[in-house]
Amino acid sequence: MITGKTKILGVIGHPVEHSLSPLMHNAALTKLGLDYVYLPFAIAPENLATAIAGFASIGVVGFSITIPHKQTILPLLSEISPIAQAIGAVNTVVNKGNKWFGTNTDVEGFIAPLQTTYQQDWSQKKAVILGNGGAARAVVAGCIQLGLAEIHVVGRNLQKLQAFRQSWQNSPFADKFQVHEWTELPNLLHQTNLLVNTTPIGMYPHVEQSPLSSQEMGYLPGDAIAYDLIYIPKPTKFLHLAQKQGIVTIDGLEMLVQQGAAALKIWLQQETVPVTQMRQALQNHLGLKLNYSVNTGS
Repeated sequence: MITGKTKILGVIGHPVEHSLSPLMHNAALTKLGLDYVYLPFAIAPENLATAIAGFASIGVVGFSITIPHKQTILPLLSEISPIAQAIGAVNTVVNKGNKWFGTNTDVEGFIAPLQTTYQQDWSQKKAVILGNGGAARAVVAGCIQLGLAEIHVVGRNLQKLQAFRQSWQNSPFADKFQVHEWTELPNLLHQTNLLVNTTPIGMYPHVEQSPLSSQEMGYLPGDAIAYDLIYIPKPTKFLHLAQKQGIVTIDGLEMLVQQGAAALKIWLQQETVPVTQMRQALQNHLGLKLNYSVNTGS
C-alpha cells in the first residue's frame, strides 16, 4: 500500500513504456518488505533538467536511466563515479545528501554471466563488439575490465564510428580498443572468442533479422561465445544462428537483472538483494507475454 511515507525509486527515459525495470524492482522490494515503490517516468529530452530538479524537491531516493538520457544527464549531476566518467554514460543515480551521484551498473550487468557461468582466462581472448551506440560503451568497458587481449568495435556508419572513437579521447580506456568498418568483419571473426551484439537488429517485432548472416556466423571458432544484449525474442535470430553452429550463447535478460540488482544495492545501501525474485518476475512476465502473442496473433 502506497502512503505518504512510501519512498520513491524509478526509471526515466523517452519512451519508457517498454521498460521491464518496474516489474523486477517492485518484485524485489515486495520480497524485502520495504515501503518503497519503483515507477516509470516518461521524460522528454527538453524536460530533463526540470524533471531532475523536481525529483530533488520531492525526495526521490534514486532512479535508473535509459535512452536517450544516459549521456545528457551528466551535467546535471554533482558527482560521477570513475567508471561512469570513463564510459561517458550514467545509468544509475542516487540521492546523497540532496546531491545527485551518478554511476554505471551496465558494466557489472554485462560481465556478470561471463565471470560466473563462463569463468575463464580472458587475458588471451579477443572480443568483437557489433555496433557503436550507447550500449556498446558499457560493453567496451566490461571487456576492458575482464582484461581481454583484443577488443574490436565494428560499425556500419563510418562517421558514427569515428565519432565513437573520438568520444573516448579523454578516457583512460581510449587506447584499449580498435574500431573497424563492417566490411572488415569476416577477417575479424575467425579468431573471435567473444562476439557481442549491441545493435537493435533482431529486437521484437523484427524477430527475423540478425546483424550477422548464417555464413558469417560460421566463421567463428567452435569455442566462441555469442552474447546478445536483446532479450526479446528468446532466442534472437542472432543467437539462433549461433546455436546452430554449436556456439555457447547468452541473451540480455541476465544483464538486465544484474545491472538492476547492482543499482538496487546502491539505493538501499545493502550488500544483498533478492536477485532470484527479480529474474523470476521477468521470466514469468516474458513467458506470459510470448504465449499471449502466439495464442492471439497480437
